[in-house]
Amino acid sequence: MHVLSNIGVKPTENYLTGTLIPWFTDFTLMFMVVSGFSLCCGYYERVKTGAITPNAFYKKRYMRILPFFACLCLLDLVMSPSIDQVFNLFANLTLCFNFIPNVKIPMIGVGWFLGLVFVFYLLFPFFVFMLDSKRRGWFSLVIALVFAGLCTIHSYNVDIPVPKIGRTNIIYTMPLFMAGGMIYLYRDKLKLEGIKQYLFLSLCIVLSVLFFVFPEVRKTGFGALVSEMVLFGSWLIYALGSKDLILNNRVVRFISGISMEVYLCHMVMFRVVEKVHLERFIADGDILYALTCILVIAGAVAFSWGFKKVERIPIKNLNV
Repeated sequence: MHVLSNIGVKPTENYLTGTLIPWFTDFTLMFMVVSGFSLCCGYYERVKTGAITPNAFYKKRYMRILPFFACLCLLDLVMSPSIDQVFNLFANLTLCFNFIPNVKIPMIGVGWFLGLVFVFYLLFPFFVFMLDSKRRGWFSLVIALVFAGLCTIHSYNVDIPVPKIGRTNIIYTMPLFMAGGMIYLYRDKLKLEGIKQYLFLSLCIVLSVLFFVFPEVRKTGFGALVSEMVLFGSWLIYALGSKDLILNNRVVRFISGISMEVYLCHMVMFRVVEKVHLERFIADGDILYALTCILVIAGAVAFSWGFKKVERIPIKNLNV
């Protein structure tokens, strides 16, 4: 969807390019549900029991994210040098740039998601507190939904009468992270075996079809939040119990290992492909778009895989 919105020569307008592909940007919301679940898998019990220190927890988060993100930011600075980009670089390298009010940093534009997720990481001990038990988890989820809903219809800033809260705000997206956490709490009861797997797959297909058949549900910010929380939560539940070849193969495992890196670097790869000016050689907009997407994805995968291979930097051994 990023290639579609940035490519100079647009492909043919149809349902695929006009509705479905632009909606793919909402997969960032799905990743929030997955992030809530996956971080609980690694740290919920250890944070709850005090088996991991704040130093160890946050150090792991920085070491997981910062090297690759810093590399991309430096590349961006080299490609577009300016004093503003230097300021943006400093903010990005703290990983705390989402605390800046109404922040919109063009350097690594898709990095807004990383800034939001890092706020979630910083709040994770409080997140564990909210999910201390299933009962408290349901109560906290309801409160989070009510709070997010109120923020979409009521402005808490007298200087801004119209609410402007959306996916870049942690209040709006917290229910998505909490949905992943709730799935973690019920993970043992959500194992799909035998006929249950196919029945739940049918339910996911029905929910997916209804989601696109009734687009008016997504016209309001809160409606979009609830409907996508239900949809992505259902997909995650199915994925947890799935044993089919579609979600369990070497290709999926390989891509899952570099998914964050691919997301962060794919627009940098697009800028590289853009400089080749394929439109000079390909007149058909549809072929041009398809080829550009293939090259961008292949470049992002190759760059991410290569960085993973050479990432043996001393930061992992620094006592910081």
